[in-house]
Amino acid sequence: MSGNTQNWNRRSFMKAGIAGVAAFGPGIQLFGGTANAAAKVVIQYDWLMSNGQIGDVVAVTNGYFQEAGLEVEFSPGGPNSATVPPVVSGSAQLGQFSETPQLYAARASGVPVKILACGFRTGPYALTSKPDKPIRSVADLKGKKIGIQPTARFAMDAVLAKNEIDPADVTILNVGFDKAPLVRGEVDAIGGWITNTQALSVVGDDRVDLLLSDLGLASYANVYFATDEAIETDPETLAKFIGAVAKGWGWAHANPQEAVKKLVATYPEIDLDWELKTIDLVLKLSFDSDTARDGWGTFDPASIESQIALLDQIGQYPNGRPKSADVYTTKVLGLSAAERPKLAAPGA
Repeated sequence: MSGNTQNWNRRSFMKAGIAGVAAFGPGIQLFGGTANAAAKVVIQYDWLMSNGQIGDVVAVTNGYFQEAGLEVEFSPGGPNSATVPPVVSGSAQLGQFSETPQLYAARASGVPVKILACGFRTGPYALTSKPDKPIRSVADLKGKKIGIQPTARFAMDAVLAKNEIDPADVTILNVGFDKAPLVRGEVDAIGGWITNTQALSVVGDDRVDLLLSDLGLASYANVYFATDEAIETDPETLAKFIGAVAKGWGWAHANPQEAVKKLVATYPEIDLDWELKTIDLVLKLSFDSDTARDGWGTFDPASIESQIALLDQIGQYPNGRPKSADVYTTKVLGLSAAERPKLAAPGA
C-alpha cells in the first residue's frame, strides 16, 4: 500500500536535497535482459513498491523489458530515501515521483528534470469522512475539522484558494497516516491515498471518499521523470522503458487478478486479498478517455499549466514559478506511442 503523500511537496523535496547523492546505494533487485546484451536502466522510485507499480512488475514477469533489450533495476524508495539525487547524479536513469507537485518544486529549485509519462491520470489523494458527517462537496468543507499530514498542507491551501473559501472557515489539523483521529472523532475528515484501502478499512465500508481532484485540485500521480540531459542524449532508452511498462499496464488491464498475483509473488509483503479488492480502483485511476485516445501514460500540458499556476497562487514558489514547458517533454511518449496501449477505464 502506498504512503506516497509523505513525499508530495516542495518541503519534502528540499529535505531530501542534492546532498543525498552520496547516500544512494544500489537497488534491491535486478530484472530483465541479459548482462552482456541489454542496456542497463535503474529507476529510483519515490516510495515502496505497491499497486501503483503493478505495470512495472508485470513488465518484468512477462519479459517486456527483456524484449525491449533492457536490463532493469528497481530501486524502491521509502520515508528516508531521496528520489532526485540518484537521477541527477546519473546513478539512476529515471525516477518516479508520487505526484506532479514534487517535480514542479524540483524544477523551481533549479533541478533540471522533466516529466516523461504519468502512471495515474488522477491523483489518489482524498478526504475521507464518515457517513454521519460526510464531506461530499466543496460546500461541506466549511465548519469542518480536516486532518492533513504536514507535507500535504499545501494541497488544502490550494483547494481553499481554488474555491475561494476563507481559510478561517475550515480548521486544519496536523495528523499522521493513521486513520485513528477520524475514527475517534477528533477530525471530521482525514487525508490520504484512496488506494491505501487496507488502512482505510478501519473507518468502515460506508466511509465517504472525496478526491481532491473533485475539489478542483488536479494532479497526476506516479510520475516518471528524467534529467534534461538524459532526455536529450538517449530518449530511445527512456522510451523503451516507458513502452515496456505501458505494455505491463495493458496486460494488467486485461488480466487484473493475475496481475495482482504477479505483484504479490514478487513482493510477498504486499497483502494479496487487499490488492485483489483494490485493483479495479487502481485501473480506473490509470485509464480514462484520454488514455483511450492517446495511450497509457499520457498527460495534458494545459492541465500542467493550470496546476503550476494554482500552486504559484498560494506561494509555493518563492523564487519564481517554473515554466510549464520546462517541466515536461512529450518526446518519450512520442517514441513509445506504438507500445502504449490505448485503453479506457475498465467498464467505461
